[in-house]
Amino acid sequence: MQPISIVIICKNEEDIIGQTLQSLQGISDDIVVYDNGSTDTTAEVVKSYPVRFHQGLWEGFGRTKNKANDLAKHDWILSLDADESLDDEVKQALKQFQPDSEKTVYEVKFKNFLGKKYLKYGEWGRDAHIRLFNRKHVNWNDAPVHEELQVPADAVVKKLKGAVLHQTMTDIDDYAKKMTKYAMMNAEKYFQQGKKASFFKIRMSPRFAFFQNFILRLGFLDGHAGYVCARMTSYYTFLKYARLRELWNEK
Repeated sequence: MQPISIVIICKNEEDIIGQTLQSLQGISDDIVVYDNGSTDTTAEVVKSYPVRFHQGLWEGFGRTKNKANDLAKHDWILSLDADESLDDEVKQALKQFQPDSEKTVYEVKFKNFLGKKYLKYGEWGRDAHIRLFNRKHVNWNDAPVHEELQVPADAVVKKLKGAVLHQTMTDIDDYAKKMTKYAMMNAEKYFQQGKKASFFKIRMSPRFAFFQNFILRLGFLDGHAGYVCARMTSYYTFLKYARLRELWNEK
């Protein structure tokens, strides 16, 4: 088996990180949890597991994840968020992991949940991300939010069996808070990039976001949860562009 380091960044995740860490037992001899300022009992929960716990400053998602990756013992990194646990199939695949080359990256399916509801359609359906890679060739970009992996052009993408179980939102209250937070962060990112939001974009983009996720991506098949998710994405889109316009007006 190729040694893998599992790296997690977190803040105030006392309700979920124990479930995540429990799902990782027996997979790696190096689990790194990088905490950036938790004020709840996250640290106590994490320290009850056989992991290496570090605390440091928040530098945006991309830079903070790279900083955490630098703390890993092994070059092969499985990058997870605090609310992402592993199913039995992906755990077995990781225990038998033998990479084809250092430039191969591995994509894994995501099963996203709103509370206990598995979202099979809409924005959250058919979701997959590259999360297993060799840090000698792959790193996160410096984006403060919606960070992306910088994958070499000659890299080969392969699928890892199994799924990451993503507890996206515990309930609608949690969902609304997260959407507001990410909308504000993305508005700041767009502002720094010089992007602007027109009168048309602020009014029409939220409507298209709802139509795309609820109708085109079949979110209606998830019932009430699908409707909630489509409406929340529409709300997020409106907040993002409205705040972006406000930032330009304040300049």
